[in-house]
Amino acid sequence: MPRVKRGPKRVASRRKTLDRASGFFLTKSKLHRAAQEAVEKALRYGYVGRRQKKRDFRALWIVRISAGAKMAGLSYSKFIHGLKAAGVDLNRKILAEMAVADEAGFLLLVEKAKAGLAKG
Repeated sequence: MPRVKRGPKRVASRRKTLDRASGFFLTKSKLHRAAQEAVEKALRYGYVGRRQKKRDFRALWIVRISAGAKMAGLSYSKFIHGLKAAGVDLNRKILAEMAVADEAGFLLLVEKAKAGLAKG
């Protein structure tokens, strides 16, 4: 079997790893093996973090909608159920933005939700 030294491909791969690890502490930014482990772990954390961000924002939106609905005399679950019964199809991100920035518009939605609850 012939000997393979890999040449520029290996150098480029190691350079890419060390570039990704720039800013890490001590040997994690200077030595390839330590940097490789640190970069792999950082990429895993990033992957998980992007999914947690979606959860965190949904929870924040629910808290904001709940606060707005409570101020208008409805619980969060009854508000959402009333909107579905009334045929209003807005996602939680938009509802939360309305609860914070457009109180008059949100109160109109609360009235629609109450009407939807009365119907169904």
